[in-house]
Amino acid sequence: MVKLNRRYLIVGELRDDSVATDEVEKEDNEQEILEKTDEEADMKEVSEDHMLEMLKEELEQIKKERDEAADRTLRVQAEFENFKKRTQRERIAERTYKSQDLVNELLPALDNFERALAVEPTEETKSILEGITMVYNQLNDALKTENVEVIETVGKEFDPNLHHAVMQVEDENYESNIVIEELQKGYILKERVIRPAMVKVNK
Repeated sequence: MVKLNRRYLIVGELRDDSVATDEVEKEDNEQEILEKTDEEADMKEVSEDHMLEMLKEELEQIKKERDEAADRTLRVQAEFENFKKRTQRERIAERTYKSQDLVNELLPALDNFERALAVEPTEETKSILEGITMVYNQLNDALKTENVEVIETVGKEFDPNLHHAVMQVEDENYESNIVIEELQKGYILKERVIRPAMVKVNK
């Protein structure tokens, strides 16, 4: 009976050792699972931080591209507006000064008419001069219709924008820098000088 009891005791001890071993293994497994879970959690946290950083960089790039596109759009719009304004100004100028080339072609003819009319008339040339005067007046009327005007000279203060001084004299009857004689007529079309007047100016 004693031997039997000892056997049971030994078996019981073996069983107790087995249970203890199982518990230790179970604890080790649980520890490994916990450590593995912690590692996975750390990796997940690192992965999420990395993903967030990538998303921020991508967002910044998108914002940069958006701003660049908006800037290009504004510059294109500004260039287009400038083009429209420039084209409009050119069209207005073209309509306003469309007769300038014709006027330039006619000015030498007008000068010749004036030289012819400056000749003293005689009985023989009287009728010819009357015909020249009529044509000359018609040309002047046509120029006025196109808003071409003669530049005022004698008695006016010398203006380098309107007058071309070819001579300077000293005349006590006039103040300084006053035009005292016109040598060739000047013409202006609206606000544009077609030809400055050739004048003599008092010093």
